Amino acid sequence: MDIPDVGIPPQLARRMSMAEQYEYLRTRLTRRRTLVTAGAVASGLLTGCSTAHGSTVSGSSPAPATSWVRGSVVRPFGRHLAFGADPKTRMRISWQVPLAVKRPYVRVGLRPDDLGRRIDAEIRHLHTPGVQGVRLAVEQYYVHAALDGLKPGTTYYYGVGHEGWDPASPAHRSTIASFRTAPATPERFVFTAFGDQGVGQAANANDHLLLRQNPAFHLHAGDICYADGNGAGKTSDGYDPQFWDLFLKQTEPVAKSVPWMVTTGNHDMEAWYSPDGYGGQLARFSLPDSGFDPNGAPGVYAFTYGNVAFVALDANDVSYEIQANLGYTEGRQTRWLDRTLARLRAAQGVDFVVVFFHHCAYSTSQHASDGGVRKEWLPLFAKYRVDLVINGHNHVYERTDAIKGGAVGRSVPIGASTDPTRDGIVYVTAGGGGRDLYSFPSGVKDSYEGHVTRHDAVKTFHWTKSKVPSAETVEWSRVRYTGFSFLSVEAEAGTTPRLKVSALAQDGRRIDHFEVRRGG
Repeated sequence: MDIPDVGIPPQLARRMSMAEQYEYLRTRLTRRRTLVTAGAVASGLLTGCSTAHGSTVSGSSPAPATSWVRGSVVRPFGRHLAFGADPKTRMRISWQVPLAVKRPYVRVGLRPDDLGRRIDAEIRHLHTPGVQGVRLAVEQYYVHAALDGLKPGTTYYYGVGHEGWDPASPAHRSTIASFRTAPATPERFVFTAFGDQGVGQAANANDHLLLRQNPAFHLHAGDICYADGNGAGKTSDGYDPQFWDLFLKQTEPVAKSVPWMVTTGNHDMEAWYSPDGYGGQLARFSLPDSGFDPNGAPGVYAFTYGNVAFVALDANDVSYEIQANLGYTEGRQTRWLDRTLARLRAAQGVDFVVVFFHHCAYSTSQHASDGGVRKEWLPLFAKYRVDLVINGHNHVYERTDAIKGGAVGRSVPIGASTDPTRDGIVYVTAGGGGRDLYSFPSGVKDSYEGHVTRHDAVKTFHWTKSKVPSAETVEWSRVRYTGFSFLSVEAEAGTTPRLKVSALAQDGRRIDHFEVRRGG
């Protein structure tokens, strides 16, 4: 829902940074506490509860304790996995509880009937202030456990619990799930990707279709749940934190077994929790440590799976279009990217480097291309010959030819192959994750597998630092599809390593495919 202005005059809000708005909000908002009962917990109506247990992620003090509610009536939900720094040996298990519980933990083992290993978990309490006349305060509790020392290429079974709720008990054994660690040596695997998901029928359908691809993990290119409906990074944005409850329930059937590797979009800047707007993300997700920001930047990290290295970036830091967090890392992220790409390119066994982030480097749809992304990061992508770039932001599927020096380096029609060391980089906008769809410029037709239209230049634009769109006419828009969709990428190692990239519509039809090879 849209929430009216909460006390910052619009003319003032337009001039304030994310950090300034946060501080204004923290000192001016009316806070209310939501009272709950054990009956509400048991009936499943509860989404948040006041408590003093666990760490609090907000500018407020913890709420009163509610230890009188028995753990046996508090049902965990919203399980989601993520890799640790090394996907061969580390996994992070996260979930949500409707109120604080005592001594949360994970049971894990090699068989579903033998969960002998027990790992303590951490509760992160997220307080969303109330807004007088709009909503009461909301308390949410996210739980995280770090599993280290795992065996590569191994299937593990796990259950999440707390005092009063044992997943190994007969009553809760149906909640046991599984995951598989990365193999010790590179072998064939599939990963999926999209951005701009939200909550709804289309988002849910995409989840179920991608699960049928049997992916080793999923890349989410930002704009995860749309609790912030405006995406401007302002405290006056319409915001409902309970959308996260719905999202995690929706995603659980996939994310409980498929690591859900997210990065941050503009709708993921939630000014209610921290000066950079990422306090909510830090509460909900446990992701690999980036090593560049001691305060934690949840959308910036790297990991290697098999023969492919993956780099997640926070494009809010460099975006010219939506400038709420422009420059918030003061260049640290870009310097980290330079070091990270250099390290990954020198790493033994890494054939490909895939980068994913939210705002588009090259797109012709509604948000078009971001000049800040192009200025700060494209020189590094070219320097280290990145193999594939995946974006969201525009709610369509669009794929470029190989781009070199800002122009077409090589035409890559549907079914073709390309070599980044020679041709340039292919950029994919995979923003059809489930949110309402966009369109392409007037007169520009969809062109996809089974429906290829004439390849003409497209009149579009890119965003400048002054926030004024700059018109451009481009030749690189090769494939366009207005519909819900996602990427499915098969990585192969061996003497001829390749990335076999496919895009699938929500009905399962393939709408695009091409190959990335190095030196081929």
